[in-house]
Amino acid sequence: MVIAVAGCAAVGPAPDAAVLTDLAPTGKLRFGVAFAPEPSTFFVAKGADGQPSGVAVDLARDLGRQLGRPVEFLVAPNSGQLTDALVSGKVDAALMPVDAERRKKLGIGPIYFIGENTYLVRPGANIRTIADVDQAGMRVVGIANTTTIRAVGAMLKNTKITPVPSVDEALGLLRAGQADAFALTRDTLAPLVASVPGSRILDGAFRKIDFAVVLPKDKPQGLAYATQWMNDAKANGTVRKAFDAHGFKSAAVAPADAR
Repeated sequence: MVIAVAGCAAVGPAPDAAVLTDLAPTGKLRFGVAFAPEPSTFFVAKGADGQPSGVAVDLARDLGRQLGRPVEFLVAPNSGQLTDALVSGKVDAALMPVDAERRKKLGIGPIYFIGENTYLVRPGANIRTIADVDQAGMRVVGIANTTTIRAVGAMLKNTKITPVPSVDEALGLLRAGQADAFALTRDTLAPLVASVPGSRILDGAFRKIDFAVVLPKDKPQGLAYATQWMNDAKANGTVRKAFDAHGFKSAAVAPADAR
């Protein structure tokens, strides 16, 4: 897990002490982000200097400015590791996909994006539809300890499912012919097609997936503040601006009532 720090200047009145205790107990907002070879509405990219960039980075910096605290980014290869970091208190907040398992472990704020889970299939695979994936002999790869791999594990009855730590490793299995399909969100898979020549994304989706701001459990003041911040960011165009700035002009900001 890589650490990068960004400074900030406060905007507006300072938050209550209880909010800062929940969201920046070390004096910094420690914000978790996940990286991939190409950025998406969730994943960030990493520069040669290790600094992250992407939608989540822009939104984290906005929250840091509201708090008047510098942002320290903890960069992980997947959202499962970010979940563990939140539970252990190593991270103060993050944006990530949520499911029933994560709702047990984390404090969940508003949804900012609703994605679709589908598959990237290797060239030559005998897969035309999502239903074709669930047959004997098919090999599906997914990112370990994530909402997506939990979903395919519950849904697929005849398929071998292999968890790997990162998007890079999943793509490597596809390129080597050691996996037939890679389960992930459509907006994340789209820029990855070129990295596996001849691959394609299946039409349709096997699940809708919610992306939200999340905190460790039992941080009521911090969660209330982050909830108001995200609601405001959706309403005032901050989320829209972050999507557009990173090339996701067709991505829809989640409705105001999405929870």
